[in-house]
Amino acid sequence: MNKNIGIAGGFILVLFILTMSSGCLDQFSFNNGSITYEAQPVKIRYNIRYGYRINCSGTGEYDIRYDCDLPEVLYGSISQQQILYEQDYETIYLANNMVLQWNINGEDNHDYELGASAAVESESSLVSDLNGKNALSIQEINTIYPNLISQYCREQSNETTTFIDPNYPSIKNTAANILNQANSNNSFILAKELFIWLKQNTAYKIHTTNINVQPASKTYQLKTGDCDDLSFLYISLCRSIGIPARFTRGYLVEETNGIISAVAHAWAEVFVGGNIGDDGWIPVECACPSSDMEVQVNQNFGVESMGHLRLFKDDGSNESINVSLSGPRISYDVGMHIDMKSFVEIDNYSVSESGELFIDKDGNRAYK
Repeated sequence: MNKNIGIAGGFILVLFILTMSSGCLDQFSFNNGSITYEAQPVKIRYNIRYGYRINCSGTGEYDIRYDCDLPEVLYGSISQQQILYEQDYETIYLANNMVLQWNINGEDNHDYELGASAAVESESSLVSDLNGKNALSIQEINTIYPNLISQYCREQSNETTTFIDPNYPSIKNTAANILNQANSNNSFILAKELFIWLKQNTAYKIHTTNINVQPASKTYQLKTGDCDDLSFLYISLCRSIGIPARFTRGYLVEETNGIISAVAHAWAEVFVGGNIGDDGWIPVECACPSSDMEVQVNQNFGVESMGHLRLFKDDGSNESINVSLSGPRISYDVGMHIDMKSFVEIDNYSVSESGELFIDKDGNRAYK
């Protein structure tokens, strides 16, 4: 039987519409060595509905497989979760992430809405101490957490491409130079220095003619990339000097001029240990386009805004790369026509609390 095969990429399909990743605020005031940024939301709530709408028309048979990741927030809650199509699915684990997997065998005309919905309450989080006093050294991480080193300091590839590449010579040399110049083995300080290098030497830029994610080596050469590309490069830099790092994929929910949007997004996390962050992991937003390094560090290093909704967390495996870049897979008879479109819808959005980001003269920060 003759079959056509359609494969849709997952989050990468809609990354090209992201124009501003984390809403960097350049307006601030100084007072006795401290900095206060303009007020912004720090707690929000909303309902989200996302997935794929698939229209099958014609005469013949088709097979649909779709893996839908479930939402999480770093701080807050997820409630009222619903499955949009309650047939032909099972709950499974892929790369240590819980997903809804549909395997549909059908024929002739049918419409499907595959995905999930939930009520979300989310709160911004940050590492209060910018000096990393309680962070572990690279040697301590290696001694105490050898499993994290083996899991999150390696290359990650799919069948054809190495996307996270800590052994790429230029990446390795750059990170080694930063390590030597930093005069520190503190993992937090070194991760911050690598972040500063990333922001000083690369630019956020979408690549609309090619929607595929760039490998870290290409992003290093071009010095431009979108949120996936810059995150993969940063992760590669961290891993090359022995700092465990991983990526997270999800949505960035924002309000701009009264319009609420949710766009596919990716960011990084690095492990610095101690009692810092989420069991030693701290978030890093790699894609905000501000050129002010103080703004970048204060607002994006060790900070995850309330708009970040997590869907998929890297487990360091090649399967993680494959799963995170995949979308629906459909095979169908030549007499069938298949139309599929991704969607994400936000309603009942409200701000529960706003605050000013305050950094004192000693490098301690908080929302006031």
